[in-house]
Amino acid sequence: MAESLITERLVSAQAAEEERGEELRLRPRKLDDFVGQDKVKAQLQLAIEAARQRGDALDHVLFFGPPGLGKTTLAAIVAAELGVEFTQTSGPVLQIKGDLTAILTNLRARQVLFFDEVHRLQSELEEILYSALEDYRLDILIGQGPSARSHTMELKPFTLVAATTRAGLLSAPLRSRFGLVLRLEFYEPEHLRVIIERSARILNVALDSAGAEVLARRCRGTPRIANRLLRRVRDYAQVRAAGHITAQVAEDALRMLEIDQYGLDEGDRRLLRTLIDIYHGGPVGLETLAASLAEDAGAVEEIYEPFLLQQGFLQRTPRGRAATLLTYQHLGRTPPAAAAAGQAGLF
Repeated sequence: MAESLITERLVSAQAAEEERGEELRLRPRKLDDFVGQDKVKAQLQLAIEAARQRGDALDHVLFFGPPGLGKTTLAAIVAAELGVEFTQTSGPVLQIKGDLTAILTNLRARQVLFFDEVHRLQSELEEILYSALEDYRLDILIGQGPSARSHTMELKPFTLVAATTRAGLLSAPLRSRFGLVLRLEFYEPEHLRVIIERSARILNVALDSAGAEVLARRCRGTPRIANRLLRRVRDYAQVRAAGHITAQVAEDALRMLEIDQYGLDEGDRRLLRTLIDIYHGGPVGLETLAASLAEDAGAVEEIYEPFLLQQGFLQRTPRGRAATLLTYQHLGRTPPAAAAAGQAGLF
């Protein structure tokens, strides 16, 4: 239930089911059109060109990083750049060995198989992938007990492009089978502004550069959130500003949506207020903090924390989570003297 509540947040980087059609419309189709992640793009471009020249399947690729940064989009772009078919599945979808076996045996030569949330793949299914990724073969056990026998099926060379938001949960044997392991980082505002302006053109939204700048600085470094906020601000502008998004219109719309200048929403501020008001700024354990918020600890760690940590509102210590001076300043609170002395050099 906690995850469902989180996905309803405007600033959630998780994909909402009702947004998928709109997201597909806004996704770039070529590597040259993909904005940001320059290091990732450079490595992909080189590997793709080398595979094309050899006529081989591309090395298996692992994308990891926070949600909403373009892992699925890049997987589709890889297939498009290689000129091969694209098939998609995810860890939670596959429940039995037959599910994974059916997918692998139906792959064509050099085809791209995109595997989302690969960290949630069951361990017995993960073991099937080892020989499939390394030797392009499947070792299948037929029957049970003393009469069981092993049968090997040859697979056509293919490329697995996997994505995860929690790379630390991947086993070492699985991770070692990826030739390219690429981390996606939060985007800089200048890249987000370009993404927002491109999306506005596709959606036929009247948006000036100052309005795009306001949105770019409020979307938490995440293109998915940027596009979502653009659609919400578009609605506000249509009703209250003759459809044109200026800096002031964007500011007014985001104020109504309770998204502040750092891109924090009420959920973020509630977490930070809880940390200060109930636990005196911390440190406090993750499970305890999550219980106070009536949220799942894993969801807090995966959804709330990355951006708060990156922006300097939260820090992890050996004893738990703690508020920073920036948190006190942003919420208009006076920090304890000890906290102020201990963090004076951080800001």
